[in-house]
Amino acid sequence: MAIRDVYGYGLSTSQAAAAAYNRGVLDVLRLRLGAVEHLAESIVHDPTFALGHAALALLGHEMCAPIDVPARLRAAELHAGRASERERGHVHAVAAHVRGDSRPLVAHLAAYPLDALLLSTAVPTIAFAGVTEVPEEAWAIVERCRPAYGDDWWFTGLLAFVRQEQQRFDDAMALACRSLAEEPGAGHSAHARAHAHYETGDHEAGLAWMSSWVLGDGAAIDSLSHFSWHAALHELSLGDLDAVRRRYETQLQPGNALGCRALVDSGSLLFRWALTPGAGDVPAIDEVVRVTSPETMARPATPFLAMHVAIAQLARGDAAALARLATWAAGHDHPTQREVIAPLAAALGQMAAGRPSEAAAALARLAPEVRRLGGSDAQREVVEEARIAALLKADRWDQARVLLDARLDRRRSPRDEAWRALAD
Repeated sequence: MAIRDVYGYGLSTSQAAAAAYNRGVLDVLRLRLGAVEHLAESIVHDPTFALGHAALALLGHEMCAPIDVPARLRAAELHAGRASERERGHVHAVAAHVRGDSRPLVAHLAAYPLDALLLSTAVPTIAFAGVTEVPEEAWAIVERCRPAYGDDWWFTGLLAFVRQEQQRFDDAMALACRSLAEEPGAGHSAHARAHAHYETGDHEAGLAWMSSWVLGDGAAIDSLSHFSWHAALHELSLGDLDAVRRRYETQLQPGNALGCRALVDSGSLLFRWALTPGAGDVPAIDEVVRVTSPETMARPATPFLAMHVAIAQLARGDAAALARLATWAAGHDHPTQREVIAPLAAALGQMAAGRPSEAAAALARLAPEVRRLGGSDAQREVVEEARIAALLKADRWDQARVLLDARLDRRRSPRDEAWRALAD
């Protein structure tokens, strides 16, 4: 009997290894706990299984999973020679992506659109930072793959996320709900729905639904802290800072083995919370930095992580650390690290050094490029909020009002209304 992956592609390994690998991939696609353990089990069953090694390297690189990434890549490339052409292309795509060149991954998906693990990698969502410079490029990859998937529940959730990024919020909500009706624990679909609620200012309904889902169908989700972050973002937008504090203390404490999520979710929340009018006694971000690996803080693997490192260092007021990050990024092979992160870190360094007017001007010049950093609009907003804070500190009230009015045109937010009042 042919041994195949979850979407029908052949696997050059044993039945036991394939079964464990497929469980791991489905865990990734559902965003469920257990992906690393199941993928590790696959190479216990078959130490020569190239795709098992490659998947572990990918999760170590993208999700800060406790994986020896170089070792897994070496094993994947060593054993790829005994695999099929599709599997060799998969391994090459993963290895190139981890080393900073995602073009082979995009090319691989053109030939093998049902390689779902790599399609998930290509799109900046909750699981991965994405492989493209601007969102439209990721959307195009998804659209090209669409005929291969039909009404598949996982792809429907992925498409829902694309639709909300395109500001087609009704379509996004319909797709997300259709996927969740088939697979109630579908993490990507729940994530797309969370964004649709937030981007339309539907904070009360979004908060109620999210609070229920994480305790029910979503209870086994691996990235629960990110869904908690979404709930906290609704609470923050509503100006309910007591609820934000409870959410942080019970679900977003950085010491709760969150991995990179401590930096991305807890760290960004603390920064945004501290900027909120009326905020007081906001916990220091030092614990987030302490639990984040020194390697990530000094040499973040992706521009998306680098953005969050820069925000964390600004929250600490560490101008010297931001200067080091800017210097490191300026010499990086990746163009987004050089062209976006380096000037972003330099601009935030000016703010940390007490030069908010210069920081605001630099962030204004950089604003059109921020979308290259990956992640979602809701996550990248943290850079816009740093710019607003700089404008207010510099007494540049008119420019702050322009940004805040644009935000309020996008969605209802009592928090932004209170922030806007400060600029009057």
